[in-house]
Amino acid sequence: MAVVCVDAGTTMIKAVGYDEEGAEAVVARRATTVTRPRPGWAEQDMNAVWEAVVSCVREVVEGMAGPVDYVAVTAQGDGCWLVGPDGEPTGPAILWNDARAAAFVADWTEAGVLKRAFHRNGSLTFAGLPNAVLAWLRLHDPERLDRSATALTCGGWLFSKLTGRVAVDSSDASAPFTDLATGRYSAELLALYDLEWAAPLLPEQLDDEDRAAPLTAQGLGLPAGTPVVLSSYDIASTAVGVGAVTPGQACTILGTTLCTEIVTDRVELGERASGLTVALGLPGLHLRAFPTLAGGEVIGWACEMLGLSHPADLGELATLAPAGAEGLVFLPYLSPAGERAPFLDPFARGAFVGLSFEHRREHLARAVMEGLSMVIRDCLTASHVRPTELRVCGGGAASEVWTRLIADVTGLPVLRTADEEAGARGAYVMGGLATGALAKVPEPRVRQALDPAAGPYDELFDRFLRVRESVRSGR
Repeated sequence: MAVVCVDAGTTMIKAVGYDEEGAEAVVARRATTVTRPRPGWAEQDMNAVWEAVVSCVREVVEGMAGPVDYVAVTAQGDGCWLVGPDGEPTGPAILWNDARAAAFVADWTEAGVLKRAFHRNGSLTFAGLPNAVLAWLRLHDPERLDRSATALTCGGWLFSKLTGRVAVDSSDASAPFTDLATGRYSAELLALYDLEWAAPLLPEQLDDEDRAAPLTAQGLGLPAGTPVVLSSYDIASTAVGVGAVTPGQACTILGTTLCTEIVTDRVELGERASGLTVALGLPGLHLRAFPTLAGGEVIGWACEMLGLSHPADLGELATLAPAGAEGLVFLPYLSPAGERAPFLDPFARGAFVGLSFEHRREHLARAVMEGLSMVIRDCLTASHVRPTELRVCGGGAASEVWTRLIADVTGLPVLRTADEEAGARGAYVMGGLATGALAKVPEPRVRQALDPAAGPYDELFDRFLRVRESVRSGR
């Protein structure tokens, strides 16, 4: 069996070819561009994303030894990828980390709309979700809405280009319009946001047993009719890919977003509205997910600020400073859109607190890496679940310094998987289940397990929270 899987991230498109043993045989990557034409905006050229997918898939197919049994696709979620009646874009995709609709979120928060919606939907709206984007477009660009027929996600857009079928996966459709109790779009939720007019824009939801359609696109080096499977969107596919598929298991994606997520078969939302609840794509299971708005980009920013050439250099520099960075606390909320998990604040901003002449570059590096690790612990705390281990993946998982620090800060054993591309691995599994090529979810291959070391991180975590609340209250 040979399989090609696509994982279309925000800044990188990946395609992976799997051999008969299910091992990664060929990997192709293409960088993509996020444009920011105005402060707080984040957009992508939808056709450029598609062209990058075509190029990656063609490269992988050319490197495979035999015919391809199926193609599976996962992609970045949320945002708003509008297409017209002809299936073509009516403008650039507005991404999950776009902040233009922050004022709508603030108004809905003040009016209590978000809290009421959360207890029906399980997801806390932020500026990059479709409800906020559509509300903004109606006020500021109604002409684009008039030309649009469907509000897709990235995965739905790629599936439509591959197969001609305009639809989204149930995980992509989970937020913000799906009722947790029914698994279907809710007229009550649309009404809460004054978006009844947007109902015709919502795409068909694909059920778990209806994920496949025949390939119709040309130029990929594959024969027409090859089965194409739309996997759950990237955070859910990644959970499957690292083997977090039973209630209580947890994983963190160390990517553009830091997404900490816990599998559950019984959604318990608690009193505090926080995070997202999305269908995992496996029967009866959901994810309580806490995707931050700032993650791996903070590492890149810190490298640039400190004159370092590679993220590994930041980790090595951080090891020269002690735990706690001599009293220096870093709040890693650098996104222009603020933060969405585990708390919602479109105006949250980053800060170094406690800085003095005594601090050096290594203290700054240590504080940055500790601040990001504290966010992961904060998200685990918000989930109200205490897992026995934490699986990590994404580009940041290549750093042994960071993964060891995450183990120490969270107090959990941290497992790193052997696969380079966990999202694509999840798509491979979902595709195999959908086509009958796999009878069950296979056990993941674990590359390394890191046990936590004793340290002062309970106290340092409490200090991190106190500093954050002090900064927020003093704005």
